[in-house]
Amino acid sequence: MIIKNDQGRLEGIDPAGQRAYLKWRRLVTDLPVGQTLSFSYRMPRSPAHHRLFFAKLNSLLARTEAFDDLDKLRYWLVMGAGYFDLVPGFDGKPNAIPRSLDFESMDEAEFSELHRQVDSFLWGTRAQETLWPHLDDERRYRCVESFLREFE
Repeated sequence: MIIKNDQGRLEGIDPAGQRAYLKWRRLVTDLPVGQTLSFSYRMPRSPAHHRLFFAKLNSLLARTEAFDDLDKLRYWLVMGAGYFDLVPGFDGKPNAIPRSLDFESMDEAEFSELHRQVDSFLWGTRAQETLWPHLDDERRYRCVESFLREFE
């Protein structure tokens, strides 16, 4: 892992991180003109963001009668947001399986995007009709609006 120090310079957070950072910096510095370099990075997950997301789920669970189990609501929301894998079912047809939200499976950038997609899914007719089937379109919209305003 890399951190910015008090002087505004990047450095490894520990000896192994410092060695990895120096190796990466040498690759970048010594890169010949016209050559390309590809690398990946991982943003550590924010525990506060994780807690916020689950507080929102608990609040939504309390606002709907469509779900009585937090895990089922979470699975439905993440699949509605498109965060699932298709696997063959026993009948040969594809089944959607929600992906894991654990800290090892996704970094903060991926989790932030999932959170944004879940919020976006809630604005859709399908989500609103499922969560509040007894309300008209206007009241459903106001339910989502008041719910999301609670977490601004």
